[in-house]
Amino acid sequence: MMMNIPNSLTLLRIALIPCLILIFYLSDNTLSPYQKNLTATLIFLFAAITDWLDGYLARKLNQASDFGAFIDPVADKLIVIAALILLVELGRVESIIAFIIIAREFTVSSLREWMAMHGKSGSIAVAFVGKLKTTMQMIAILFLLYYENILFLPTALIGKILIYIAALLTIISMIYYLKIAFNILKQMKGR
Repeated sequence: MMMNIPNSLTLLRIALIPCLILIFYLSDNTLSPYQKNLTATLIFLFAAITDWLDGYLARKLNQASDFGAFIDPVADKLIVIAALILLVELGRVESIIAFIIIAREFTVSSLREWMAMHGKSGSIAVAFVGKLKTTMQMIAILFLLYYENILFLPTALIGKILIYIAALLTIISMIYYLKIAFNILKQMKGR
């Protein structure tokens, strides 16, 4: 394993997962509900920034590695899954929404691995709909973790709307990727 700045940031993102979860297990005497929400939001925001930063630094410092290419998406999925499960436990996200998002992550990851086994790993590149889904999902999670109004802005309601939009985009992007894979499979069988 090659340790460099981008890989260290990715591993830090994984290390933040227990912190994100354990915040809500502290007593209200240790941290008030507001402080728990704020701390969890800041942890998730920091993790999201490190996600962008590790990719940027890997390119800028020419420190891209096979380990980084493997662990970065794993770290992304782990922190999102942890946040979604936490939000379900807190009653802020319905389990069906969390299931849709988590199931899509496993499906698309498995699909990418299957395509790589057949020498077609570049065929399932990240599409715009996937990037849009990720953006909506990250903003929704931030709002749902914070869950407090910001002046007149109802973050809980906005977070709920955005997580529904993210779930819809999740389904659309999964269909998009499955369609690409199905077309490649048809081509492979036609040979």
